[in-house]
Amino acid sequence: QVQLVESGGGLVQPGGSLKLSCAASGIIFSSYIMGWYRQVPGKQRELVAYITRGGSDYYTDSVKGRFTISRDNPKNTVNLQMNSLKPEDTAVYYCNKFTSPVRWGQGTQVTVSS
Repeated sequence: QVQLVESGGGLVQPGGSLKLSCAASGIIFSSYIMGWYRQVPGKQRELVAYITRGGSDYYTDSVKGRFTISRDNPKNTVNLQMNSLKPEDTAVYYCNKFTSPVRWGQGTQVTVSS
């Protein structure tokens, strides 16, 4: 059974940092490009970053230079280090396969506010 479990969210002040983690089970994790996504109520889920099997990464323009995606294939985890957080980063964050997404996890709430 495929399962994605995100964690690490919370409330942080502008300029602060958080590290999100996603634990995957039920898939051959190392075979897939993995992505982090986020969603704000009333808006579509958007891609934040992805990382290839070999470790190459991509970031949406709004987070370039602030966020870093990484993966640990033996542990079936993908992480998102978020620095210099802004109020507009407030969202529920999810991980999933970049192509042919599986069932979405519950996500982890990130709130950036003073």
